[in-house]
Parts: sequence; C-alpha cells; structure tokens
Amino acid sequence: MEIQYFKEFSPALGRDMECKVYGHAGHPVLYIPCQDGRFVDFENFNMTDYWAPYLESGQVMIFSIDTIDAETYSSGADPRQRICRHEDWIRYITDEMVPFMFDMTAERNGGCRPRGVIAFGCSLGATHAANLYFRRPDLFDGLLALSGIYSTQYGFGDYMDDLVYANSPVDYLSNFPADHPYMDLYRERKAVICCGQGAWEQPDTTRRIKEILESKGIPVWVDIWGWDVNHDWPWWYKQVEYFVPWLLEQE
Repeated sequence: MEIQYFKEFSPALGRDMECKVYGHAGHPVLYIPCQDGRFVDFENFNMTDYWAPYLESGQVMIFSIDTIDAETYSSGADPRQRICRHEDWIRYITDEMVPFMFDMTAERNGGCRPRGVIAFGCSLGATHAANLYFRRPDLFDGLLALSGIYSTQYGFGDYMDDLVYANSPVDYLSNFPADHPYMDLYRERKAVICCGQGAWEQPDTTRRIKEILESKGIPVWVDIWGWDVNHDWPWWYKQVEYFVPWLLEQE
C-alpha cells in the first residue's frame, strides 16, 4: 500500500497542518479522526486493514487529516471564539484540502477529476463528516458517519449563534427548504449514518436526523444497530466492512 506524508502551511488556520495519504489511485476519501485525534490515527488504530482491499485495488485514496477539537469542541473558552476557530478549520478543509485531494487523485486517475469526496469519520469525526456532507454536497459526494452526534449541543451546550447553527445538522436540516438546489445533489449521492445502542453510544440525534431526512425526502441510509454495539473500534471495523461495498458500488 502506498503511503505519503505531507506538511503544508494552512492560510485558513495560520499554521502548518499534516496529513497522510493512503493508496495509489481511486475516489478520494477524507478521514476525520475521533475527538482531539491526529492524522496518524487512521493507521495507528488499524483502520487501514479494513480499507486495504479498496486501497490496494485502486478504488480509493484516503486522506487522513488533523482535528483542531482541542481549540473548539473540547475547549472551555468563549463559545463564539471557539466556533469561529471551527469555521477556520472548515475553510481549511473546503478551500485547501479538497482542492489538493481533487488535484492529486486526478493526476493518479489519468486526468479524470472526481465528482466529489467521501467524508468518513467515527465519533466526533462522524459529526464533522456529516456536517461537511450536508453543508457542501457540491464538494462531498458520499458520507460514512459512524457513532456521531449531530447537534452542536455536544460541544456548545445551549449557546447558539449563526455559526453554531450552521454546524448543527439537526437544526439547519430541520429548516431546509424543499426547493433548495442542494436537494438534487443529495439525491445523486450515497450517504450512511450508523450508530449502535450499546456502551458509550448516544443514538438520540441519529434517530432525530433520520426523522428529519425522511420528512425532507433526503436519501440517507440511517441504520441503528443493536444494544450490544458499543462506541468502539471493533464495531467501527465491522461497520466499514458492511457499508463500504455499498458506498463504492457503481450504479
């Protein structure tokens, strides 16, 4: 498996950001680590083993990035300051990482530019992945969100402002207009949201987002697994094995 390391200055964040790229060709996948996680977590927690068939066959290239959760969701600082910093990280992804991913995969795929990026994450990484997918379906054409929480109450409590609202899928999707131009994009894409009901899982917002998506006619496979399914890596490995073939299946 081809693995590359990059370290580049991010204008959006004002500092160097690191990432690793796995695979030699295929559809770009953005991996967002769990809360406070690092770009090396994809490899260190052995998620590479479960994506290996798709990496080695040239179906996907996975770009694993850093979070800045310690400055945003995990911090006790002023909430407005924290959500503004989170928006800096969103811009880093949409304005810097995604173009880098498009250029790199196009080069590896014979000049064929991808339609979009699959966002993938577990736990708070799933929260971020889902938010990116719903906010920017013009850039993200797939989603695999495992054990996420889809309300900003997790990191910001009862505080609400324009930017907190813009990062809280259960809030902004509740008010999503039926004639929004993104609706056509959602209908052309594949997305999975999954959560268990066992130890450390918090499926309430998964149930809520399922209701919202169904009421809006937004097609997402929302799957709630059993009471034995815990918030932990062994179950995320099983979910990757279960859902990824469907996500990559050509229609």
